[in-house]
Amino acid sequence: MKPTIFERICAREIPANIVYEDEHIVAFRDLNPQAPTHVLVVPRRPIPRLSDATAADQALLGHLMLKAAEVARQLGLTGGYRLVVNCGPDAGESVPHLHCHVLGGRSLEWPPG
Repeated sequence: MKPTIFERICAREIPANIVYEDEHIVAFRDLNPQAPTHVLVVPRRPIPRLSDATAADQALLGHLMLKAAEVARQLGLTGGYRLVVNCGPDAGESVPHLHCHVLGGRSLEWPPG
């Protein structure tokens, strides 16, 4: 199967504005931001979507969430932020590689869709 764009970004085959990385995840600015701050937090190990995750992925999923919160703090989102995980095409998923959207820098409306 062909690597996703996120796998290629993690491998540094495609340039991205990376704001954080470690051995498990990479966080980079979205090319089509939906808020003044819009960062994607992506696990290096591809999981197609949250519904495909298993108990074996628990530590990675926890790391992903904690690092998303850390990235939000580092980016100065002290007034709040939204963390979004799309699961499937009907939810707006466009890349089959689990990732979190960190959105902030303005008041966000509810409901989101």
